[in-house]
Amino acid sequence: MAKRKQETTKATPATNINAEIAGAGEILVQPITETMTENFMPYAMSVIISRAIPEIDGFKPSHRKLLYTMYKMGLLSGARTKSANIVGQTMRLNPHGDAAIYDTMVRLSRGNESLLHPFVDSKGNFGKAYSRDMSCAAPRYTEAKLAPICAELFSDIDKDTVDFVDNYDNSMKEPTLLPATFPTVMVNANIGIAVGMASSICPFNLAEVCRTTVELIRNPDHDISSTLQAPDFPGGGQILYNAAELEKIYTTGRGNIRIRSKYRYDKSENCIDILEIPASTTIESIMDKITELVKAGKIKEISYFRDEIGIDGFRLSLDLKRGTDPDKLMQKLFKLTPLEDSYSCNFNVLIAGSPQVMGVRDLLNEWIAFRTECVKRRIFFDMTKKKEKLHLLKGLQKILLDIDKAIRIVRETDEEAEVVPNLMIGFGIDRIQAEYVAEIRLRHLNREYILKRTEETDQLEKDIAEMEQILASRKKVQGIIIKELEEVAKKYGQPRKSEIIYEAPQDSEPEEEEIPDYPVHLFFTKEGYFKKITPLSLRMGGEQKLKEGDAISAALEGANNWELLFFTDRCQVYKSRANDFEDTKASVLGDYVPAALGMEDGERVVGFAALKEYKGFMLFVYENGKVAKVEMEAYETKTRRKKLIAAFSDKSPIAQILYLQEDCEVLLTSSAGRLLLVHTGALAPKQTKNTQGVNCMTLKKGIRVVSAEIADVKRFASPARYRTKTLPAAGMLPSAADSGEQLTM
Repeated sequence: MAKRKQETTKATPATNINAEIAGAGEILVQPITETMTENFMPYAMSVIISRAIPEIDGFKPSHRKLLYTMYKMGLLSGARTKSANIVGQTMRLNPHGDAAIYDTMVRLSRGNESLLHPFVDSKGNFGKAYSRDMSCAAPRYTEAKLAPICAELFSDIDKDTVDFVDNYDNSMKEPTLLPATFPTVMVNANIGIAVGMASSICPFNLAEVCRTTVELIRNPDHDISSTLQAPDFPGGGQILYNAAELEKIYTTGRGNIRIRSKYRYDKSENCIDILEIPASTTIESIMDKITELVKAGKIKEISYFRDEIGIDGFRLSLDLKRGTDPDKLMQKLFKLTPLEDSYSCNFNVLIAGSPQVMGVRDLLNEWIAFRTECVKRRIFFDMTKKKEKLHLLKGLQKILLDIDKAIRIVRETDEEAEVVPNLMIGFGIDRIQAEYVAEIRLRHLNREYILKRTEETDQLEKDIAEMEQILASRKKVQGIIIKELEEVAKKYGQPRKSEIIYEAPQDSEPEEEEIPDYPVHLFFTKEGYFKKITPLSLRMGGEQKLKEGDAISAALEGANNWELLFFTDRCQVYKSRANDFEDTKASVLGDYVPAALGMEDGERVVGFAALKEYKGFMLFVYENGKVAKVEMEAYETKTRRKKLIAAFSDKSPIAQILYLQEDCEVLLTSSAGRLLLVHTGALAPKQTKNTQGVNCMTLKKGIRVVSAEIADVKRFASPARYRTKTLPAAGMLPSAADSGEQLTM
């Protein structure tokens, strides 16, 4: 009892505390829609607006904070400093951690080779964009400063050209945008993944972008494609020109660009050197894919390949086997590996805080509007400063009329606070002018000094009038932007890195490879083993080696380029070629087909066909007495598909599968021992693979068809006995003269 009382006493204070907190301990039921709206939507908008999507100046907030910090550190013209120092200073604006900031700087650096025009002049190991395994050194080992082109990003930033806001702790200011003098949003690649949307902007040549922008300012209906040829990637490569796709990108901001690697064939070494690869892949991805293809036997022309990246730049070398055509091999590699890849474009940019997907014309027009506002604000800032200076000088001009009077007013004023009001009364000037006059040193109160200062008045008035005319004239503002763009193009422009290949779009399907054509003997066993043996090897070999209990179910002469069809007990057919199997000998078991073709677990081959071309038909004999005749064209595909489902009907178990090139007589045998000769010409061919067929053999309950084979009528004393004029038919039991023969069937 005492123990129970003690527990109650301990619980009492907690109860009192909960009672003092409003709503403590209560369970609130909140609809999921409200939770999504209140919690998820603010997060999603924060990622979209403040992290992943670039703005019209071409930068995400992380880029802008880093570059502005470096600018304030004096790294535009000074010496390099340790990256760790830059990262630490940037954390005053970007609180997301040093690793994220350093990763941002790495991508902007010259050493990483991610950008056409890097913004960070780096020293040390900054990794490589074309390699996922070449990581950058720690920030304490590397050094950096701003690249010269950054002068165009911060041009006149201190002249109120852009808005400034407080940082996250209100301890300093940072710009909302950078007043770049050229469209950085289109010059350097920018990729970001937000919540529910993404952005992927491909890079374009700086000179071409500036030229296009100039022409667009002069003529809003300018043909973009005439000056902006195609994207230009920092890693080079060859762009397969597709006018329709580029027009789609220029118009809608969405589309795909096909990029192909650039290679060189070294005849003396019999090797191919890959010198440039698409920007959307890495050398490791290419090597992994080539390794996979070589192991699968799809690429047989390469004997060895190696990564030879060094101080000379990028290089991947492929050693070729003797007799290999390098151009044909590269065409195959372009189809099967990332040596040719697509760059997906999605020009999603934040405009006034709202994400918008725009084409090149709309994007450049938005930048022109942004830059126009920056130029106007700069001119207005300069004009305001000149007006302020002119106002002071006009007050100084009035002092010039009577310097002695000004001295007397100052000397005879009893209190210092009255000096400025007395000067205002004595000369009819305002407080600002009077303050300026009162601050002039005694040594400057001479006519020469005052005349020199007031000589600027006429020039200031002229400059102010000119600035007012510029602000009032749209064409004059555009003229300034055009002049700046031309200067940037001249100063920082460089030749294209990506070569443009003007050719018609090729079919996406790989070209048919040339398969050596030579005679072979094909063997297939009941247990699913396949052998391909050349005639010479077969003559020199001994007895066929088979697994215990196995037997050869099909043996025929063919060629190395013949098609092979393997029908399975799951009504599927796996397509292959004799060339896909290695030449072997009679003394080996051969290839186990279910494993070689990647069949499903437990799947078993029940039918085999080898053919030179898709002519003739397949004959499916079912245990229920039905026979289906399917034309071979039903199994022919335009693509190299390896597997076809619903290859035959699953309504009844299969008794036998036969490939026939022309109509003939087939002998059906039932489990009751009855025989029936059926001429396939009496069966209508079908195009549908899984047709159930037509009734051919009438069966009693419990009886089924057990076998079917191409009939050899010479084996029968009276073949007419087993033929019938109408189908279906029950068939006949073998006669005494035929029974002995049938026992061996």
